Amino acid sequence: MEMITRIVSDKAVVIFSKSTCCVSHSIMSLIRSFGANPIVYELDVITNGPQIERALLQLCQPSVPAVFIGQQFIGDSKKIISLHLRNELVPMLMNARAIWI
Repeated sequence: MEMITRIVSDKAVVIFSKSTCCVSHSIMSLIRSFGANPIVYELDVITNGPQIERALLQLCQPSVPAVFIGQQFIGDSKKIISLHLRNELVPMLMNARAIWI
């Protein structure tokens, strides 16, 4: 978990993904549609991806997409969609200074 904390520090939005995951792509597209520019880590591409994925499995099942906003673990795709449908995602992005409206 310490590794993940270091990775997400000082970043407004971080998404852990896999390049072949269509759900991850959809979540990235949703967040970008509001003007945010998330930092994306493709776990199947980066060298320490398997280590990060093992740490993420302790937070959520499945391991991707795993979304952090304002250095806090928010959740997986279901949580992000739920926040969006309740109109809570944009304020969260604004509070993290990921977007300005």
